[in-house]
Amino acid sequence: MPDDRERMIADETRMIRRLRILVELTTALIAQDQSLTLEQGWEHVQALKAAALAMFPGKGEVFDLVYLPRFSRLLAERFGAN
Repeated sequence: MPDDRERMIADETRMIRRLRILVELTTALIAQDQSLTLEQGWEHVQALKAAALAMFPGKGEVFDLVYLPRFSRLLAERFGAN
């Protein structure tokens, strides 16, 4: 049993690390790609959310609470929109 628990913790840690990397990549893409449109930016955020939900099913509300405000601010700053 302890091995199963340790493996589950390691798997979750790995998925959290992957999600952080995806968040950082999406943030960098939105901030730095000058050819990106506002609509494309939101498409990237939605793709990120889909990836997060694939890794952590049922955690859409957590994504909306933690990451959506961050990306809303980033897109508003980048495109001068509300």
